Amino acid sequence: MRLKLLLPERILLEQEVEKITAEAQNGSFTLLPRHVDFVAALVPGLLSFLTPDGEEEFLAIDEGILIKCEQDVLVSTRRAVRGPGLGVLQKTIDEEFQVLDERERKTRTALAQLEADLARRFYEWSQGT
Repeated sequence: MRLKLLLPERILLEQEVEKITAEAQNGSFTLLPRHVDFVAALVPGLLSFLTPDGEEEFLAIDEGILIKCEQDVLVSTRRAVRGPGLGVLQKTIDEEFQVLDERERKTRTALAQLEADLARRFYEWSQGT
């Protein structure tokens, strides 16, 4: 399979692999070359892959999308780190990817309030009041 990992500003990784393991909302899964075409929403966690040389490599990734189409596997995520070891990568996931910063939380709250207000106004308008 050909694994390609895309970040917003660049391609982080593009190489042949024998196996890919990633994490989705309902748990981890493994893709092999003859696996059926597949789409998954990824959660912050580890993505591992086995190279043709038998080396297992790991990446810490933020939430994203994985698409397997024939022999191509595309992973698109906002952030990813290729690290020296599992401990460092797990720390990266815990500290950076799973914690929303205060600005992002405030923005999401404000957006939810705007959406609720818009829905309420639309409902009132549709009722003729």
